[in-house]
Amino acid sequence: MNPVRPAFRSVTLMAACLLTVGLWQIGEGLWIYAKARLAQWLLQRAWARTLSGDTAVKPWPWADTWPVMRLSVPGKEIDLIVLNGAYGRTLAFGPGYLESSSPPGRPGATVLSGHRDTHFRFLRLLEEGDPIAVQTASGQVFRYRVRDRQIVSASAGWIAMGQEQATLVLVTCYPFDNLGSGPLRYVVTADLDAASGHHI
Repeated sequence: MNPVRPAFRSVTLMAACLLTVGLWQIGEGLWIYAKARLAQWLLQRAWARTLSGDTAVKPWPWADTWPVMRLSVPGKEIDLIVLNGAYGRTLAFGPGYLESSSPPGRPGATVLSGHRDTHFRFLRLLEEGDPIAVQTASGQVFRYRVRDRQIVSASAGWIAMGQEQATLVLVTCYPFDNLGSGPLRYVVTADLDAASGHHI
């Protein structure tokens, strides 16, 4: 019996296993992006129904959330439907609205959260003075301007919810290229423009 043959089989089997695991990991990564894109397409359809007067429109039959606003950043090709609730199961499909925060245009902070590797990856591109628009289910559009960007501890109480000024706070994990969750958050704060809140 040739002793080289069993060793060759072992190496071949190990290479096949590694290739299979590698392809599976690549597939998992691609599925996250595909799911995020497909979800936004379904959410756009649900948002159109919401603007026409329907309430709590589920984007797919088993959804436990619904679109509550549209977030856009002029000049950066960002147009996202925001879901009710900033939960892990929601954030897989789109940015989430923290229900205990203020509604857009009202005094206090309107808090939106999203994943750093899909929907809120664009936060790294925002700079002070950049415009952000939020459209509500009633069709009202509130325009904000980025005031600052911060890196904070996830455990810090960094959002002043009861403030007088209407602000928009966008939150994602940090650093952007890190794998897994971490103790830091990237926070973008934007102030409401004075002449905001018209219908389209």
